[in-house]
Amino acid sequence: MERPLILVTNDDGVTAPGIRALIDIAKEFGDVYVVAPDSPQSGMGHAVTINSTLFCDEIEVNEGIKEYACSGTPVDCVKLAVSQILPRKPDLCISGINHGSNSSVNVIYSGTMSAAVEAGIEGIPAIGFSLSDFSYNANFKAAEKFIKIIIAQVLENKLPKGVVLNVNIPKLEEDQIKGIKVCRQADAKWEEKFDKREDPRGRTYYWMSGEFKNLDKGDDTDEKALEEGYISVVPVRYDLTAHHFIGDLKNWNF
Repeated sequence: MERPLILVTNDDGVTAPGIRALIDIAKEFGDVYVVAPDSPQSGMGHAVTINSTLFCDEIEVNEGIKEYACSGTPVDCVKLAVSQILPRKPDLCISGINHGSNSSVNVIYSGTMSAAVEAGIEGIPAIGFSLSDFSYNANFKAAEKFIKIIIAQVLENKLPKGVVLNVNIPKLEEDQIKGIKVCRQADAKWEEKFDKREDPRGRTYYWMSGEFKNLDKGDDTDEKALEEGYISVVPVRYDLTAHHFIGDLKNWNF
């Protein structure tokens, strides 16, 4: 029986420790192709490259694995992989492991999750993995067995067309992680602050910072699961239609 073909990508760059850890895991499940940005692309969301050329160079990191470094965004990587690089449509796309959480509202800004969503648009089962630790030397080993469980379940059970999984892992040791919880996305937001400064030539510039605000007190959210030491799994889809409001909107006097 043919082994699954697995596309691995991320937004932290092809050499980031998170993707190297995910590649090692993916090898146990199928034949792996890696197409990832050649430099960090965090916060790019679903951006695509339109007004400049794209380069995608084959590199050699792990023997026996086809790897490509792409000059574009995470979404570019998936588009190029499916259209130009892979020998056939992959059976699974996994993105990450991201250095930093992509829970709640962060899913909108995340290049990691946008790569997974793009795969979902192509009808490919996809998972985005993120660890709540921004450190370059974060401990990705602690969640390895849980990541394997999730990948195995997706390969076995598939996913509905257009649905992908947003998986977030708490910053804990393996024996401190309590398990896996299926959740909904928490209602949260960033309250941005801009530090106004002036460069040596007198031109004003701004440096953005922000504070994360969890507005959701529910017990069934990804933020609550992470707070309690669980890995959160949220099913995500690219259809942004507010279906619950269609009926009311039809009653407006357009």
